[in-house]
Amino acid sequence: MADTFDHTPAVWTAGQLRSVLADVPDDTPINIGVAGTPGDFDEYDEFVLVGAEPVEVDPGDGDAEAAGPPQVQFTLFADAKAGVYYLDME
Repeated sequence: MADTFDHTPAVWTAGQLRSVLADVPDDTPINIGVAGTPGDFDEYDEFVLVGAEPVEVDPGDGDAEAAGPPQVQFTLFADAKAGVYYLDME
């Protein structure tokens, strides 16, 4: 049987993000480091922020009536950094 662990990251709020960005110049690009494995940023993939908007998510397992009304969460969208890439033909 494979070893497992319970991953519970400390998810940031909009207030925390505003706080750390308070003194950052408006024209500063935002990079996003995505953990290679849950909670491990020793080796991470680097992306750039390309958008942000509120997104409606189903709080349950797909049964909307049992789970309650949809919730809105603010989502940041990231893409690969600018560069030359091989075309994935699959």
